[in-house]
Amino acid sequence: MSARTILKLRVASDAHVANDIAHAYDRAGARYLDYADGMAGDLFDFGGRYCYGDRRIWQAIEAKLVAFAEAGHRRLVVLDAGCGPGTWLRRVVTRAHLLGIPEICATGFDISGEQIAIARLQAGTLRQLPGVRLRFEERDLITPLVEEDGSVDLCLCLNGVLNHVSAADRVRVAAELARVTAGKLFVTVRTTGSQPSIFIDRVDAAADFRHDDRTDRLEIELRDGHHVEFDLHLFHASEVRSLFAPHIEITRLSGLDIFHSRFAPDPRWNPAEGAEDAAFHHDLELLEQTYAADPHFIDHATHVLLIAEPQQIMER
Repeated sequence: MSARTILKLRVASDAHVANDIAHAYDRAGARYLDYADGMAGDLFDFGGRYCYGDRRIWQAIEAKLVAFAEAGHRRLVVLDAGCGPGTWLRRVVTRAHLLGIPEICATGFDISGEQIAIARLQAGTLRQLPGVRLRFEERDLITPLVEEDGSVDLCLCLNGVLNHVSAADRVRVAAELARVTAGKLFVTVRTTGSQPSIFIDRVDAAADFRHDDRTDRLEIELRDGHHVEFDLHLFHASEVRSLFAPHIEITRLSGLDIFHSRFAPDPRWNPAEGAEDAAFHHDLELLEQTYAADPHFIDHATHVLLIAEPQQIMER
């Protein structure tokens, strides 16, 4: 089955693409949107099989937005570094607008031109809301950010974007994200002990794949016959802390989805769950909260979540 794409010419040719990460996400097209964010039309539907981590991330982001609005701020500046199809930025803009923040300046950028095209299409009428300035740009995270020091109220770098950054660039990228952040920085990365992923699509879209942790390289043979490979580093939580601690104050470092995905039923195998499972899910949530920062478990989470803010905010 061919990829559903917006930039038809970008993916129709097998001509050499200098950046293999951009090439992989360009080729994935709208399949990546379905895989990463689900096919539901509701931006705030976190009820899917693998949505536990997204739900927890959104709870933290929403709390920041509510506090920002309640403090009487009239202008919100948001940056989503590696925004993909723009789902997280659309969530933030939608909620901020509903909270009554009168001026919202939101920028998302990504290395994949195809994902940026999808993001612009998905934004639709959201960009027409009064007081909203929402734009999507094709940029590479390893180049210096164009944003000024301390100019961003809410800075996002989610869904394993940093997993694609080479060792030579990681320290500089972390420093840049910290440099532009005036409010809160949210980062998620895939961990060394997480369950397998091919990043660009569901695992069952691959006929075979292999990650080499010595070279930080992921090679994928897709069922549609295409071969895809790109840089991919899986993180220990301690690495994430070491990257950001010199530049910004870390307020939270925890694992997301240590247990939920491993206990989630598969419709191809297990019967559907019903309301009678509420007690089980309550206990599962307690397990997540208990072991989220435990050094024996955190590296087995699907993602590690880092929340950080500048030191001067911490001292207030």
